[in-house]
This record gives sequence, structure tokens and C-alpha cells, in this order.
Amino acid sequence: MRNIKLTIEYDGSRYTGWKRLEKGEGINTIESKIISVIEKMTNERIELNCGSRTEVGVHAYGQVVNFKTSTKMKLYEIKQYFNRYLPRDIAVIEVEEMPERFHAQLNAKSRTYLYRIAIGEVQSVFERKYTYYCFHDLDVEKMKEAAALLIGKHDFRKFSTVKKTKSTEKEIYGIDIYKDLSEIQITLQANDFLHNMVRLIVGTLMDIGLGEREVSCIKEVLDTKSLVKASEPAQPQGLFLQEIEYNVDLLRNNL
Repeated sequence: MRNIKLTIEYDGSRYTGWKRLEKGEGINTIESKIISVIEKMTNERIELNCGSRTEVGVHAYGQVVNFKTSTKMKLYEIKQYFNRYLPRDIAVIEVEEMPERFHAQLNAKSRTYLYRIAIGEVQSVFERKYTYYCFHDLDVEKMKEAAALLIGKHDFRKFSTVKKTKSTEKEIYGIDIYKDLSEIQITLQANDFLHNMVRLIVGTLMDIGLGEREVSCIKEVLDTKSLVKASEPAQPQGLFLQEIEYNVDLLRNNL
């Protein structure tokens, strides 16, 4: 069996997230569209492993998946087939053959998300599906101060809507906040993210930037014994899965 890795970009606006649900539900998901094309292409039932499941309305510049198949198609033929039969808002930008044990989720060493906040005088009619428009000025320096408190290993239970998981401890490697005249961009890199974790962090940082919360609230939300909660999650249209990183040399040498 061959192990095929895909790098995918998509506009998540009209989809109900990544995950295909059970019992016939979840037809309008990114996963269901990709599986449908793979099964048509290979005439096989396949399992699709995803590097980072995105939520309803969230986009991706660099989603990564893998699946196993016995197809004899060349890699460029697989890429062409996908981009012929997938909806126009989903595209396969790279196809690679990987070692047998490569797994898009389990072998990822980091995930990076980007959140875009439009701050121009007038909201762009062309960017409104891909940015959250903020009507008020944000104090970026306070947001950076608060973001620094999130770096490192913490229990992010209260920065998530997850119901069942083995562990809610994650490690954030970095949070970068960039501002120009028209946009604020928040980039977050971590070993992994819990469900809605990025949007809850961004929502809390925005409230701090608006002066509605103090920088110190970050410590209180991270404290699992405290009753202080995160802010409401930021809207999904401004969120992009930017990149998933793997140590490819290690994979190729040791798997």
C-alpha cells in the first residue's frame, strides 16, 4: 500500500467544518468532499488522517492529510484528478508519497494558525468573508503583553469548548501580533490546539485590546481553580490554518 500525503487549501465559508460525522451526517464537510473524490479515484474505501481539524467557517492555507491506497496513478495524475473533481473552493496544492508509518496528525510537531482583524475606516466588501472587522481601535501593546503570558505549557481547559479529551495541556511556542493601517494579524504556533482554543484566545486578546478586560485576566483564566472564564470566541471567518510542520528528514530516516 502507498501512503499519500496531501497539502490542501480551502475556503471554509460554506462548510460545517472539517470532520465527517457518523450516521450519514456531516455531508457538507471538507473531509467528506475529499473522501468522496478519493474513493471515486481509487475505487477503494479509505481512512483519511487530518493534521488539524478546523471548525465551522474556518479556512486553511496548508491543511495536511494522508491516506493509504493501492492505486498505481502517478503523483501528478493524483493532483490533477483532485483539482478536476473537487469543488472550486478546495484545492490540492501538493501531493507526496510518504513512508508507511507517516500519520498527518500523530507526526505533526507544530500547528500555526493566523487570525485576521480588519481595522480600516471602511470594511472591504471583498475581504469581509476572510477577516473579522473591528469597529474600534485595539491596544496592540496590551494584547502583546497578554499574549506573552500564554507562551509555554499550560492547561488550556478554559480556553476550549472540548468536552472529552485525555489532556487539556498544550504548549504554545509563540504568538505574534502585527498591525498596519488596515489590518491586525495574530499568528499562534503550538504543538497542538484544543477545540475552539484559537478563537477563544483571540476573543480574549481582543477584549483586552478594547480595554474591556485587564491583562491579568489571562493568568486567572489559565488557573483551573479560578472561576474566571475566557471571552466569547472570535468569529470564524478571520481564522486560517496556516501551516503544519513535520520533521520530514526524521520521518524518512526512521519510519
